[in-house]
Amino acid sequence: MFENISISFMLYNTLRQYEYIVGIADAGSLTGAAAKLNVSQPSLSVAVTRIEERLKSPIFVRGKGAAIQITPFGHNIIAQARRLLDLAANLEEDQGNARPFVLGCFEDIAPWYLAPALDQLNSLFPEATFQGREARFSDLARDLAEGRMDCAISYDVGFEDGFMRRKIREIAPVAFVATHHPLASKASVELAELVEHPMILFSEDLSEGFMRRVFERVKLTPTVAQRVASLEMMRSLAAHNIGVGISYSCPPGNMSYDGKALVTIPISTPEALAEINLIWSGLRKCDAPFEAILDALA
Repeated sequence: MFENISISFMLYNTLRQYEYIVGIADAGSLTGAAAKLNVSQPSLSVAVTRIEERLKSPIFVRGKGAAIQITPFGHNIIAQARRLLDLAANLEEDQGNARPFVLGCFEDIAPWYLAPALDQLNSLFPEATFQGREARFSDLARDLAEGRMDCAISYDVGFEDGFMRRKIREIAPVAFVATHHPLASKASVELAELVEHPMILFSEDLSEGFMRRVFERVKLTPTVAQRVASLEMMRSLAAHNIGVGISYSCPPGNMSYDGKALVTIPISTPEALAEINLIWSGLRKCDAPFEAILDALA
């Protein structure tokens, strides 16, 4: 019943005007407040009158030659005005305080990239503070766009044209198979060999979509047997011969978390190569310190 009702608000009083009424309350008179605020007494009086007219209630009782009195309504307005002015002051002060530089990383590759990157940044920029954060593609894009993250190390998946990129490296995927799998003895495999077997892919939409596009480049269609949320689940399923896992992350060792042996085989198809990039918002301010951090990471 309310869908056609629109409500809009307009602020008529400025922070300076609220500063006037707080100054008058603190000084106890228009004369004292005018001197402290560096404004003429008539201008101050006119400003207070306009505020009271807009608020439709008197804040002060002003008698000629008598000290001002604050009305009950005025006490409430002055208290709120103080909080508003404190908030505005804190907002401006915070701009001069350096917050930590937040470096994001796609969570599947974070164990290989995030800690070394933070270690390097801490060594090169000891005067700065750095925080690391791992996330999925969509969360990285959102946090970069909304200013909660400064830059991210990630595959270029889910980032639109408004983002800037700098290439770090190019990597090839690997296949995880059981020790008795028909491909286990091969030194490397092509995607064309893998599509003959059921696949294990990551369940995130962007991750699976990226992998499907890799197969499309070579005109192949994989058969997906399982979808998983984690790399170790993929490795465990592959070790038990549930399917062939495909990932761009390659942990050291040949055992899954449940102690089952498996084999890791490089995928040699050139079209499967993927870039790992530094990514940041194109609307972000790129000053000299930020450029220096990008140079160090890239």
